[in-house]
Amino acid sequence: MSRQVQGYVYLALAMLTVGSTVIASKLIASGLPPFSATALRFAIAFPVLLLLMRATGARLPRFSRHDRLILIIQAGAGSVGYTTLLISGLSLTSAADAGVIIGTLPVVSAAISILLLRERPQRALLLAVALATSGVLSIAFTPDAAGGSLAGNALIFCAVVCEGLFILLNKRLNTEIAPLAQSTLMAGIGFIVAAIPAFFEAPFAQGISASAAGAVVYYALVPTVGGFLLWYAGAERVSGTEAALFTAVAPVSAVMLAFIILGEPVGLSQIAGIACVLAAVLGLAFAGSRTVKLAGGR
Repeated sequence: MSRQVQGYVYLALAMLTVGSTVIASKLIASGLPPFSATALRFAIAFPVLLLLMRATGARLPRFSRHDRLILIIQAGAGSVGYTTLLISGLSLTSAADAGVIIGTLPVVSAAISILLLRERPQRALLLAVALATSGVLSIAFTPDAAGGSLAGNALIFCAVVCEGLFILLNKRLNTEIAPLAQSTLMAGIGFIVAAIPAFFEAPFAQGISASAAGAVVYYALVPTVGGFLLWYAGAERVSGTEAALFTAVAPVSAVMLAFIILGEPVGLSQIAGIACVLAAVLGLAFAGSRTVKLAGGR
């Protein structure tokens, strides 16, 4: 197997784990409050990431006050905000609908950059935004047998916006941080941020279901740690554009796993939605590839 094909396999598996977080969050939503589940997720993942840092010799750089503030906001939005909103949304809506909505992340991130960084939008991006919006609208206002709801879908979209803000804030850091070190920081800070509101949820007084506890452990070890290792193992073997294309695997895997594991029906609204989102993500990636080629030809 060539190095490039190995990269494709790693990236596909990484995005498969990302899609599976929707299923895990659905199971968690039925047996654990969102902040308690999030704090537990990071409490499990943090020591594992620390061990990986020690094994690889990764070190934390010195941060300015500005960067420390950015990291705390990143952990609050991208780590805690995303996870708690995803779990809360999935207590109201179907995993199939959520899978479609999380697939809009690359497009939402690009749109946030336009709105907040005043970047000039290209036609390809505007078309991608329109396609992704159509995909979300196809399921957002069509509650069906799969158990979708407008309120739940809105919470899932807010989770995607939180993750988009995480990506945007990363561009504001003045200090370069190795990916493993940053993931470890996000888990550590995320635990502290989530633990405070989790204290008021009193999860142990309500009782924790075995399926929810198992889903939290899975979320912490497989997507959080395993997904990280798979993604960066794959990304170092292929180009950035090729890696970006594989983000389209996440929403497809989420919808398929909702059907296979949870037995949720996948209707025409989900199929239409996923088709629009995939077209938007792939179009955005190909547009980026064309831009790189044009720039390299000067």
